[in-house]
Amino acid sequence: MTQTADPAARSAAGAAETLDRAVAHLKGLQRDGGWWKGELQTNVTMDAEDLLMREFLGIRTARETEEAARWIRSQQRADGTWATFHGGPGDLSTTLEAWVALRLAGDSPDEPHMRRAAEFVRAGGGVEASRVFTRIWLALFGLWSWDDLPNMPPELVLLPSWVPLNVYDWGCWARQTVVPLTVVSTLRPVRPLSFGIDELRTGVKRGGGLVAPWTWSGAFHYLDKALHLYAKVAVKPVREFAMRQAAEWILARQEADGGWGGIQPPWVYSLLALHLLGYSLDHPAMRAGLQGLEGFLIREETPEGTVRRLEACQSPVWDTALAITALLDAGAPADDPHVLKAVDWMLGEEITVRGDWAVRRPDLDPGGWAFEFANDLYPDTDDTAEVVLGLRRVAHPDRERLSGALDRAVAWVTGMQSRDGGWGAFDADNTQELTTKLPFCDFGAVIDPPSADVTAHVVEMLAKEGKAGSRECRRGVKWLLDHQEPDGSWFGRWGANYVYGTGAVVPALVEAGVPASATAIRRAVRWLAEHQNADGGWGEDLRSYRDPSWAGRGESTASQTAWALLALLAAGERDSEVTAHGVRWLAETQRPDGTWDEPQFTGTGFPGDFYINYHLYRLVFPVTALGRYLERS
Repeated sequence: MTQTADPAARSAAGAAETLDRAVAHLKGLQRDGGWWKGELQTNVTMDAEDLLMREFLGIRTARETEEAARWIRSQQRADGTWATFHGGPGDLSTTLEAWVALRLAGDSPDEPHMRRAAEFVRAGGGVEASRVFTRIWLALFGLWSWDDLPNMPPELVLLPSWVPLNVYDWGCWARQTVVPLTVVSTLRPVRPLSFGIDELRTGVKRGGGLVAPWTWSGAFHYLDKALHLYAKVAVKPVREFAMRQAAEWILARQEADGGWGGIQPPWVYSLLALHLLGYSLDHPAMRAGLQGLEGFLIREETPEGTVRRLEACQSPVWDTALAITALLDAGAPADDPHVLKAVDWMLGEEITVRGDWAVRRPDLDPGGWAFEFANDLYPDTDDTAEVVLGLRRVAHPDRERLSGALDRAVAWVTGMQSRDGGWGAFDADNTQELTTKLPFCDFGAVIDPPSADVTAHVVEMLAKEGKAGSRECRRGVKWLLDHQEPDGSWFGRWGANYVYGTGAVVPALVEAGVPASATAIRRAVRWLAEHQNADGGWGEDLRSYRDPSWAGRGESTASQTAWALLALLAAGERDSEVTAHGVRWLAETQRPDGTWDEPQFTGTGFPGDFYINYHLYRLVFPVTALGRYLERS
């Protein structure tokens, strides 16, 4: 790649002004408690299912319904559909759930926006082609038959951890969802609505005909039939014991904020399961769960009136860790008041109790951080690595307390390395692909295997800790090199997608001692240069998770441009025209208030299925990239 100082020289002045405005904006977003939290925006299934849950529990109010319906309508596109991310294709199940929620709110199926939605659903195969989770919601109201849903017996919770398909074979988010759903699907409640969904049906039954029993799909097809038969003849004492154990499992995992795992699916399904098991709405667990959801609601005034939307999750620890690093990279001193205030809050969030991760690592001492305000049973290696990377640079007055927390975190993350040398987010060796073959699993990732982005963050953290020569770090480096894509990029599990993966891996490998001249690094640099947009930025559409032709392609965004720049800077490309062009794009597209517009979703919940717009990404990552470009730290 041609190197010249001229592009960098031309970009430096604009970069400095851009960075100063962004830093001022970022500091202004810090909360009084010391933390940062941007909105975590997803899609309208959160709001549709919230209304359906409240209808099922008998607590839905007119105000809630009106405000949520107004939000759902505002997100419908001209073709009548709802998507799972900004600019994405219409999604059948999302559109179906939105349609049902609007019917609940009183919208007539004859209204134009409802007719367009129904036409899209029918054209895509109708309710018969929707995902299992959507049909579970319909079954709760008699709009789908429980007989036509996969069976998940509560006896699942009785399986020891060494038996295949036990609950610890699932990723933590799936595990916490499946256990309450075994209760719901066993009790098979029906609370009819005042309307039907004939407008969404095609009448075409799916999955007919014989299935070869020697294939995975065939084997699980017949297993599901056997489980349906077992449900009719289950030994009553065993079934009752399993239901009690499921309830105890659920209650033991309720967090301080009343939720489960800090995320919507297990939270909602746990409330439904406990309710069906006889827990009244006044029971402390139910009351705390419902009250806790209020903290996930966002109400906003619009020209059409108040809208109400539900965050699927909240990311204060993640956002605060990224903000600390951003400010330090932007030149903030190690004892900056904003930074120290954030560190004080972060130290109070340290997790010192054992969670489900200890099933696979029983001898490992706890330590680290979770993503959310309250998720003590499920810390994750990704957040913990980023917290350590930021906090180790801080000049905190209580050095002993800070060092103790960080040392415990490093030991915990190191011990969470999987057998293959990589790191998953929440569990070690959560790689049982047999789980993914279940008929139940037609939506979202259900296991937590090592990924390039998480492994990269841990490797970078270990290298910064002076452990680049350790066996664990060397194995992590080998895992990353072994998992480079043929085109030179890396897959991004938790961010979109190859730009995110590559932006995480290159700095980690260089920090761990891989020369910038190494073939793997040069291939990554070449890939980034080839995928830079004509305007100078980088973007990647989330369709790349299902369609490889979208890899590295999409509208330029501030966060993805910053990820690419972080990789290029780590690879020694500070003075290249490619880097200068990216820096100029950030300067030219910055808003007057110091941030950037970014309606695109660049975060990933489940690759191919569920996506996130982290509203702080558009700010923290450009600040970090510009700070490193100017070498302020």
